[in-house]
Amino acid sequence: MYIVAALYHFTRFADPKALREPLLELCKTHGIGGTLLLAHEGVNGTIAGTRAGIDAVLTHLRGLPGCADLEHKESLSDTPPFNRMKVRLKREIVTMGQPDVDPLAGTGHYVDPSDWNALITSPDVAVIDTRNDYEVGIGTFDGAIDPETKSFGEFPAWWEENKERFHNKKIAMFCTGGIRCEKSTNFLIGQGVEDVYHLKGGILKYLEEVPKEESTWDGECFVFDARVSVGHGLEEGPHMLCYACRRPILPEDKNRAEYEEGVSCHQCFNEKSEDDKERFRERQKQVALARLRGEKHMGSL
Repeated sequence: MYIVAALYHFTRFADPKALREPLLELCKTHGIGGTLLLAHEGVNGTIAGTRAGIDAVLTHLRGLPGCADLEHKESLSDTPPFNRMKVRLKREIVTMGQPDVDPLAGTGHYVDPSDWNALITSPDVAVIDTRNDYEVGIGTFDGAIDPETKSFGEFPAWWEENKERFHNKKIAMFCTGGIRCEKSTNFLIGQGVEDVYHLKGGILKYLEEVPKEESTWDGECFVFDARVSVGHGLEEGPHMLCYACRRPILPEDKNRAEYEEGVSCHQCFNEKSEDDKERFRERQKQVALARLRGEKHMGSL
């Protein structure tokens, strides 16, 4: 079994570039796969590997400036969730595009998974899903509002257009692992919203801790690795990935007329030009040839 560790931590790195190579080399030494993002505001990512390898990387990360109390969430996969390891330098570890947003200056009230149901079923609470539309499409909490954003950077504009809907309401927000809510709740506080809450540990922690029979979650949770989705108990879900648009699809979606492996699915068929599809077909041909040689193609997860 592979240990999958999802993590983030906001701190202030003076020189994230200097942290990149030692971290990448450590991950490679221990056979770790996945992606870690480094920025002046901290670290974010998901990695997978052996127990010893994951522990070594977590120990290293917690030794970085301001990261002693870095938390992570774990799940299991019986196949390698990632083909390679990347450590990238970014402007933000989760892109919102709001320079005045600073989670270190304050966030909403954390709500433990065990207390989440009671909060979101209260009539004076509005529940907002801060994830992208394709993530919301395969699962969300009962009654949650979907902003229908294609990227997190669209959330501030959505709020500006819709804020009057939430007059005199408490706002409860959630996302996959909690990182987007660190920024979105700080943003709302800066907009003058007084009662802001967010799910501690995100959906992943909720699905891990709350029994299915007590859950208000409906569907699956999209994850950014080869499992594609997980459900209650963090068991791997039924979804696969369309490698053309990187959206989740179900096995039966492969029977649709619009589906062509690596080229299109029913969600992106009309979004891609014929030139795009020809490029994707060539890429898919190279993926298939790599499989025949027993190799992993760089275009796959």
